[in-house]
Amino acid sequence: MSPRSHGRLELETFLPYRLNVLASVVSQGLSSVYAERYGIGIPEWRVMATLGQFGTLTAKVIGAHSRMHKTKVSRAVAALSERDLLERRANEQDLRAAFLTLSPAGRAIYDDLVPVAKAYAEALTEGLNAGERAVLDRLVTALTERGLRLMGAPLDDTSDA
Repeated sequence: MSPRSHGRLELETFLPYRLNVLASVVSQGLSSVYAERYGIGIPEWRVMATLGQFGTLTAKVIGAHSRMHKTKVSRAVAALSERDLLERRANEQDLRAAFLTLSPAGRAIYDDLVPVAKAYAEALTEGLNAGERAVLDRLVTALTERGLRLMGAPLDDTSDA
């Protein structure tokens, strides 16, 4: 069977491509706000948002929750630590890992950005009625869970939180 017999892949209708474009557009739209205000990038914001939501975590748990590679998490943690936006506490059970939490300055940034992030999410779905928003939420959840199953990843890996 020749490669041509499978037909062409049209990116404009290929769901993985379309979801990637959507994720990129949405993420870049919001990142422009926190990049301009606080000089932080997408990985730094994801670390801050995860710590803001859950409190104290290890970098490994942050990576699992935010689906970021450990190198990106490590670089983001280093950048935030350098700016005194994070606090580290030794993990007595595992000296290779540290417990991370937002510093008061990091918490202030997080608290300032939460309403901005929520308003952005609201504006993004502004043209959708409540039923459409509910369907969108169910579809995003279902596609995420199915994608995780297809890659053999656990659905919720926050076991060492």
